[in-house]
Amino acid sequence: MEECIGRHLTEPITLRMLADAAGYSPWHCARLFKEMTGQTPFEYIRAARLSQAAVRLRSGDVKVVDVAFDFVFDSHEGFTRAFSRQFGMTPRDYCRTAAPVPLFMPARVQDYYLKLQNGGQNMPGKAKTKTVFVQVVERPARRLILKRGVKATHYFEYCEEVGCDVWNVLSAVKEALYEPVGMWLPRNLRRPGTSAYAQGVEVPADYAGAVPDGFDLIDLPPCQMMVFQGQPFEDEKFESAIGEIWEVMKSYKPEIYGFKWADRDGPRFQLAPLGYRGYIEARPVRQVGAG
Repeated sequence: MEECIGRHLTEPITLRMLADAAGYSPWHCARLFKEMTGQTPFEYIRAARLSQAAVRLRSGDVKVVDVAFDFVFDSHEGFTRAFSRQFGMTPRDYCRTAAPVPLFMPARVQDYYLKLQNGGQNMPGKAKTKTVFVQVVERPARRLILKRGVKATHYFEYCEEVGCDVWNVLSAVKEALYEPVGMWLPRNLRRPGTSAYAQGVEVPADYAGAVPDGFDLIDLPPCQMMVFQGQPFEDEKFESAIGEIWEVMKSYKPEIYGFKWADRDGPRFQLAPLGYRGYIEARPVRQVGAG
């Protein structure tokens, strides 16, 4: 049913079409879809269409009314109401500000069934669909203060190599643009004999302040980051929260929304896993056809 929706997103979609694709009656099809995704088929279709429309509007050279009709909305007014409910701003305001909005991410129904068929392996607790929010944000030209490791590929290896006090040093940088992050450096940003995983903090492009002993200062170009944010979790379950996001990112296809991975544009990074906000990780992207 998800595949059918994806193929016909810019065309009228009926419950009968989804039922034929799934091989069930329309009633049973609708019930299963809601059970597996947490949404009715038409809630799901509307969210997917609005996210595609947001990506289209980001280009800035289209009319709102044309986008509305392209994604099967009956009127400019109906599209504006739906867009405002989904993203908290009108399409016109979105075009003017290009503010980041949480894009809809299709549920991983196929993965869900595979896990059920495997007896629920790797499924914490009762099987249920997890909500993940996805948005694309702009990162300006900036500099990065970082502490490299030697061979570390993740946080725990990194702590064994350089210790666990790096975060405190980074948190003390008053000019920081954002909070400190753990990151995976692409090859073009690594030095020979240093690790893929590091920790750092971003500062303004004109930063000329002190760099702590043993740390490096490098330049990062402007880029776009696709940010994945999971649901809030109990702090002691941070490993499960991270694993869930990694599973999503592993199979996620940014091309659905007009983007492609662009790992050379900057580090993939993770924020400290704080339960109240959900686990957050980001990976560089570019719009398809750009560069």
